[in-house]
Amino acid sequence: MGRLLIISILATLTVSHSPVKAEAPPPGVDSRNIRSKQWHLDYLSAQQAHNLSQGEGVTVAVLDTGVFPHPDLRDNLLAGTSVLPGDRNDGQQDRDGHGTGMGGLIAAHGRSSGTGALGVAPKARLLPVRFKLDGSLGTATGLSQAIEYAIRQRAQVISISSAGAADLGLQQAIQSAARADVVVVAAAGNKPADQNVGFPAVYPNVVAVGGIGRDGRRTRISVSGPEIDVVAPAVEIYSTNFDGEYRAGTGTSGAAAIVAGAAALIRAKYPYLPADEVAHRLTATAIDKGPPGRDDQYGYGVIDLVAALTADVPPRGFESVPATPGGGGPTTAEADGPRADGDRAATVRGVVTLGVLLAAGGTWALLVRRRRRSDDPPPRVSR
Repeated sequence: MGRLLIISILATLTVSHSPVKAEAPPPGVDSRNIRSKQWHLDYLSAQQAHNLSQGEGVTVAVLDTGVFPHPDLRDNLLAGTSVLPGDRNDGQQDRDGHGTGMGGLIAAHGRSSGTGALGVAPKARLLPVRFKLDGSLGTATGLSQAIEYAIRQRAQVISISSAGAADLGLQQAIQSAARADVVVVAAAGNKPADQNVGFPAVYPNVVAVGGIGRDGRRTRISVSGPEIDVVAPAVEIYSTNFDGEYRAGTGTSGAAAIVAGAAALIRAKYPYLPADEVAHRLTATAIDKGPPGRDDQYGYGVIDLVAALTADVPPRGFESVPATPGGGGPTTAEADGPRADGDRAATVRGVVTLGVLLAAGGTWALLVRRRRRSDDPPPRVSR
């Protein structure tokens, strides 16, 4: 037991968090042409998705190095905080650029006439929480405090572009986020610094994100493992930088930020959908890659923004049954699945769920549903 305690203390004191590999964009990249460099937007059909949702009313907490008020995202930037000892600021200082880049991928709004960088959820709000000074090192204690702060500020999505070691306090913070109905998205980790999926991506109730390249194939830098849920673009991803300019990066950090933006789109489209159902929409509508079904390289597949917003996805743990002969009514799946006007259906499910919880006298902590793994696949969506 003493050995386990020592290991836990060491993990708390210093946890290595593998960053996105940042590269300076080639000369000539500016606000006028940065959008053409953001290949992931076309790959994910972001423009079509933005006709359905832009993340309005959703707050995404970016747990990183801070988010600089870059002209392309400052209208969406909230006052946040720093949990670093002796560092008293509102989270809008960033001397590294990693956090500003992740914030831009999530919710950059760009500039007039289609210039400037654009995020996956360009109308979402960004809550910057600074828990590390640069893109490589942080502490599990700091990350746990950042998660708890985001929960108190009522963030609906938490984006964590870090991968580190196991820690009891971090695990408890993730459990608190689940109880608070927050979607938590985390990077799986980057080779060679990481060989397995890191924490907190390993934990239940966290969407673990791997990376792909322009060809749609898993990039070599992305780790693999049974915890991978989905993958997203991760190679030469252009975004905002801390100096008001732009940066390109490669790694699962960027992929996680993109998926966090996707979660914001879903939460804006279906505001009464619980966090685990939002994660379920991401996995159930993902485009299958690699071996048929879930695998350790791609998880359930590449996120599909449009399908995640439009597909009729049965609730988790639900199996569709045909209508009774002569009944002429819809199946239960048709009646209960979220649609364009999914607020009403989701509200009914929420009221029923609340009634069951109150009647049972159980605690939410015991009833939080864990995200699906390889032994509990979601229903596939025909497209």
